[in-house]
Amino acid sequence: MPEISFDRYYRYEDLTSLLKAYAEEYPSLVKVTSIGQSYEGREIWMATVTDFTTGPDSDKPAFWCDGNIHASEVSASTAVLKILDQLVSQQPAVLQTRAFYLVPRLNPDGAEWALADIPKIIRSSTRPYPYDEEDPYGLEQQDVNGDGMILSMRIEDPNGPWKISPEEPRLLTLRQPGDEEGPFYRVLPEGLLHNFDGDLIRRRRTKEGLDLNRNFPSGWRPESEQYGAGEYPTSEPEIRAAVQAITERKNICGAVTYHTFSGVILRPPGRHSDDEMAPEDLWTYDVFGKKGTAMSGYPQISVFHDFKYHPKEMITGVFDDWVYDHLGCFAWTVEIWSPQRQAGITDYKYIDWFRSHPHSDDLKLLKWSDEALEGKGYHDWQPFDHPQLGRVEIGGWNSIFAFRNPPPAFLHQEVTPLADWAIWLAGATPCLRLREVKQEDLGDVMKIKVIVENSGYLPTQVSERARSKGLARGVVSEISLRGVTAPSLGQDAPDWLVSGKLRETHGQLKGWNGVPVGGFGYWLDSTDDRLVCEWVVKKGGTYEITVRHDRAGIVRVTIDAS
Repeated sequence: MPEISFDRYYRYEDLTSLLKAYAEEYPSLVKVTSIGQSYEGREIWMATVTDFTTGPDSDKPAFWCDGNIHASEVSASTAVLKILDQLVSQQPAVLQTRAFYLVPRLNPDGAEWALADIPKIIRSSTRPYPYDEEDPYGLEQQDVNGDGMILSMRIEDPNGPWKISPEEPRLLTLRQPGDEEGPFYRVLPEGLLHNFDGDLIRRRRTKEGLDLNRNFPSGWRPESEQYGAGEYPTSEPEIRAAVQAITERKNICGAVTYHTFSGVILRPPGRHSDDEMAPEDLWTYDVFGKKGTAMSGYPQISVFHDFKYHPKEMITGVFDDWVYDHLGCFAWTVEIWSPQRQAGITDYKYIDWFRSHPHSDDLKLLKWSDEALEGKGYHDWQPFDHPQLGRVEIGGWNSIFAFRNPPPAFLHQEVTPLADWAIWLAGATPCLRLREVKQEDLGDVMKIKVIVENSGYLPTQVSERARSKGLARGVVSEISLRGVTAPSLGQDAPDWLVSGKLRETHGQLKGWNGVPVGGFGYWLDSTDDRLVCEWVVKKGGTYEITVRHDRAGIVRVTIDAS
């Protein structure tokens, strides 16, 4: 079995070798292909995982997982690798009837920058955007004192908003109104300033300003309304590759995209209130989300209601909105890792916490760094002669180590339950199954009944949105006589088919979601999960029958009517 370490982060070449090693070791379970190339020309690898001895992936309902769309969120790659490793090492029964499409690193260029020996941290793609020019002014983050970390700089300033904490001298606390007893400090990211005039300090605009998770088609808005959106939906090769790969695979029934950080499971909608979503889909999201919370400890929350950067703004062009809005499939964004929760801080609201939180939370985080991280999360302030700012102190949180991704020692335990949940979700997809075949001899002809059922939790169309918007075709039944081609345009119907249709599109089949918890004598479990396909054919040949659904798979039956 390929040796994979879940206490490190893999660069592109090692990740590529690892994926190919899985495919070589498990040819009956894993195939690795490229879905496209990144801006810098790297292949975007996808592992297709299923038990190929029970049929090709295209014949089975499937589940999509990707990660690392944002450059520095490298633990997202690890989460997808953990799904792959768990599937091949445990070989659960779900592989016999379902398929997985796993893309560990959707943005290989940005991740290479983040994992370089001297890292450069950007949001997403390395493509210059919206202008191919460097900002001539402002502070650029970098390691100025050569200790291998990018921390913070504090400068004593009588008008600074920070002061030393009276409870813990290593920490700073915000200055309150009317507080005039200094010393006070101004805090900056560690770095150097371009064309510094000695007076004014601002952050340097990043030349690479794309946010790939604003480039999906659903709700896309231009740069003037949504930062990082790109010139048009799917303008970026990475997103175009993902959108094409998913839309070409009609059997995909759900998806999870992995990000960092907050320790939450995010669900759509991102652009409007829950009131505008079909209640049936909200109920299903609730069932799946509660299972995710039980398995991982991560709460499921609404993006629109609970995960905005500003209460008056919304985020558009994102992956999970697109999958739900345009495909009618349930999708989630999992934000890996919560340092707050690790430190025992449980009563907080995600993004809002960074705007305002009690100083006691900082004390808890510092204690966690001292004990669990052996002091590597927070560093004491050390004097440094900055070439532009003069005497400063460098220290504070090593956010790249402690916040952006789990420290390597915490990585495996963090991603394992997330992999378990994704595999569980795949098992809830709709799945066609043969229930019974009935044959009745009528002399020169034979009546054939093929009865199939949806054995999955979800209905064949997956969601109420897919049903109401017609986003999924119904079940299709077909019959043919082996060795005889189908009639072409202008020809009469075949004489071997007495009644029934060569091809017929039926409706959808329900799952067993949405069933109320108590019957109390009123509820009836109808057979709307079942389809009876019927033909009368002449004897004297072998008939091949397929009953298929784009999302729920295929049933094949061969009838010897000789």
